[in-house]
Amino acid sequence: MTRVTQRRRVTRLSADGAVRERADTLAGEEPLEIRVGGRPLSVTMRTPGHDFDLVVGFLHGEGLLRGWDDVAQIDYRSGIGADGQRDYNVVDLTLADGVTPPDPSLERHVYTSSSCGVCGTASIEAVRRVGAHDLATDVTAYPVGLLLELPDRLRAEQAVFDRTGGVHAAGLFLPDGAGLRLACLREDVGRHNAVDKVLGLALREHGMPLRGAVLQVSGRASFELVQKAGMAGIPVLSAVSAPSSLAAELAEDLGMTLVGFNRGSSLNVYTGRHRVV
Repeated sequence: MTRVTQRRRVTRLSADGAVRERADTLAGEEPLEIRVGGRPLSVTMRTPGHDFDLVVGFLHGEGLLRGWDDVAQIDYRSGIGADGQRDYNVVDLTLADGVTPPDPSLERHVYTSSSCGVCGTASIEAVRRVGAHDLATDVTAYPVGLLLELPDRLRAEQAVFDRTGGVHAAGLFLPDGAGLRLACLREDVGRHNAVDKVLGLALREHGMPLRGAVLQVSGRASFELVQKAGMAGIPVLSAVSAPSSLAAELAEDLGMTLVGFNRGSSLNVYTGRHRVV
């Protein structure tokens, strides 16, 4: 099993002609096959670690799990890598009795890349589902200054990024008095994987909906990240970079507050302006 990071020799070339051999640290990346009841559902490229939370978060975002009670068992399945060692790259989740198994039409016959969790689904309609939680009833509002602090608070905890410069991060901030506390942070080569790892832990430890929560991500706000946040009942999604047009459209449909370009002393509110005071 690849570690979260790997060391590799590189040659560093400079404009002044200098050539230097040095060691560099890279983010680990391996495929993870997700099975439900022994049946393959999807393959994603991810940074190893917190794999069970990733699978639970992914299946919740697909609408297959509503709570931790829907999970009967989750475990690695035997797989042997090229080195002859067990690779821990297959996770099988068994649904509890009475939980509806996934529709075969949702099976992803091509792998899900690190940058796009939607790629490979049967159709866009299969993932554009309305979450079970009504975000309109969550009227929690936060001062703009508090939201502006979140990217720096997220960045301060990104240990893998400090070593590699090659991973995304997602942080779940929960209400704590008049402020917000960082309940969970995860890093991964895939932005959607980082979010799934956060939401998988949240489902297990806090339950859904995550009322009053803010999901802060290190990159852009894609359609799928809005969908995942909406399924978890998160009223505010904040991103360091830009949202896509489809992400903004879905956020508006869900009643979510979508924040982009949250950097330094300013941010853009694309939907749900009433929650930013």
